[in-house]
Amino acid sequence: MHSEPRTTPVAEAPATAGPDDLTHGAIYDVEASDPRSTLIDRSGVAPEDLRQIARVMEALGGLRDAEQRLSQASRRYMQLNETDMRALHYLIVCANRSLVATPSGIAHHLGVSTAATTKLLDRLEKGGHIRRSPHPTDRRALAITITPETRHAAMETVGRQQAKRFYAAARLSAAERDVVIRFLQDMTEEITLRDEPWATQGVHEDPARP
Repeated sequence: MHSEPRTTPVAEAPATAGPDDLTHGAIYDVEASDPRSTLIDRSGVAPEDLRQIARVMEALGGLRDAEQRLSQASRRYMQLNETDMRALHYLIVCANRSLVATPSGIAHHLGVSTAATTKLLDRLEKGGHIRRSPHPTDRRALAITITPETRHAAMETVGRQQAKRFYAAARLSAAERDVVIRFLQDMTEEITLRDEPWATQGVHEDPARP
C-alpha cells in the first residue's frame, strides 16, 4: 500500500530533556553552541529570529538523523556499505533511462579512483549484485548492470522509503518549493569544503573500501 500525502501539519515534538537536562533542541541553539560569537556574527539578529533559526537547524538535524537511520537499516538488510548502495542506485537510474553504465561512469559518480571502482565491482559481482558484460558499442569498455534480485531488494526497502520524501515536497506550493530550493542550495554553498587543510588530513585513498 502506498503512503498518502498528509493533509495536516506535522506537530512539533515536545522539548523533553535527556539525562543531562539538555533538550534536543538546545544542541542546535546558536547561543548554546557559540555563546561568545566566536563562530557566528549575529549582531543585529533579533532574539525571535535566533529562536526560529535554531528551529530550522533542529529540523535539518532531525532529517539527517532519519536519513542516517534509514541508511544504516538498508545497509544491514542488504549487507552492503554506503558506497556500494550509491553505486547500485546509479545502476538503477541508468537502467531506468536506458543508459549503459560503465566502470568509468560509476567512478565519476562516486568520486573514487579506477582502482577503487574495480575493487567495488569485484565485491558486488562476487555478492551476486551486478553483472559485467561487453559494452554494446565500445569494445574497450564494459557494461555494468544490477541483477534483478538486488534491484528488487533495493527498490522495496530503502528505495520505497526514500520515495516518500516526494509527498513532503508535493505538500508545498510552487512558491514554497522555490524558497526551499534556494535555502538548500545556499546552505550547501556555505558549507562546501574549499581548501581547508584540516579537511584533507588522514583522508583514506580508497573510500569504496568497506
